[in-house]
Parts: sequence; structure tokens; C-alpha cells
Amino acid sequence: MLTQKLSKFNIILASGSPRRQQFFKDLKLNFEIRLKEIEEIFPEDLKAEEITDFLADLKSKPFDGELTNNDLLITSDTIVWLKNKALGKPKDYNDAFTMLESLSNKEHQVITSVSIKSKNFQKIINDTTNVSFKKLTKEEIDFYITNYKPYDKAGAYGIQEWIGKIGINKIEGSYFNVMGLPVHKLYKELMNL
Repeated sequence: MLTQKLSKFNIILASGSPRRQQFFKDLKLNFEIRLKEIEEIFPEDLKAEEITDFLADLKSKPFDGELTNNDLLITSDTIVWLKNKALGKPKDYNDAFTMLESLSNKEHQVITSVSIKSKNFQKIINDTTNVSFKKLTKEEIDFYITNYKPYDKAGAYGIQEWIGKIGINKIEGSYFNVMGLPVHKLYKELMNL
């Protein structure tokens, strides 16, 4: 369905995330991956989805001037939002340990924004999912980081991995949003193009 709808577009996914790439394959989209290095820095006064909207847009900017009429560029950003603070990707083991300890026995939000951009328009959408962790032991946190090395994941965890299976006791909203892409919202926007 979506493939036919978007047949006139050259879809570019600007993401190195294997999870986002798999979602695009699952949607049966023909797409290419184009990556550009950017520093993910945002103004300190931004909060929650303002941060991810800003970063999804920022990731699209290096492509300005090179998009053709047929190109459709998709960029995305995910953060974990805990007590008015954004948790991005951990720098190292200690950073990951601190993040997971801070999420233990608490509820947080996972926020993802997606920019859909062509030469002539841009639309940014976002989604928020509430996630609650049980009380994680130091041994569980150590086991997870040591075995799964979640350094490419916001908040230092993947919901689909071991820590999600044993540690998450409640979720409100989209599971796939926590994995890094609100697939249901992206599908709807692409179908409406």
C-alpha cells in the first residue's frame, strides 16, 4: 500500500539506527540510507518534544540544497525524559549505569520526533510513550550493560532487549516509539502525502 503511494519518491533515511532501518524494511519501503555527521546540541531552554523536534530538524539541515523534487528525507531523534531532564546516549559504562539507576523504580517518557522533508515542504511529528521500570538491582544493571552494550540507545536501554523484558512493568503508548520510531504516526503522515 505505502510502497505504491510513495512510488514517485526517492526515500532517504538519514539514520544509522539498525532499528529504524528495520522498521522501513518492515513497511516494505524502497529507501536508501544517507548519513551526515552532525553535533547533536540543542538550546538549553528547550523541553521534552521541543528537543527532539529541534534535533530531527537539525539532522535534516545538511541535506538542504541537495534534495531534488522527488526526494523525501526522513530524519528522527529520540530522548528519554526524566524529571525535566533529557537523557541521550550514554558516553561509557559509568554513564549508562548512572542513567539506568536513575530510571530504576520510576516512570519516564520516551519522546521521538520525525522530520519528513522534501525540496518544497517539511513536517515534523512527535510521539510520547510513558515507561515504568521496576526497581533494578546493581547486578541487573551491570549484567545488562556488560552483555548488551547499550551505548547507541537513548537512556541506555532498548525496550526489546533483556532489560526491557525483565525490568519494564508498565508502558502507556507506542512500544515502537520507545524503540525509536512512532511507526503508526509516520505511516499515517506518509499515506497522507
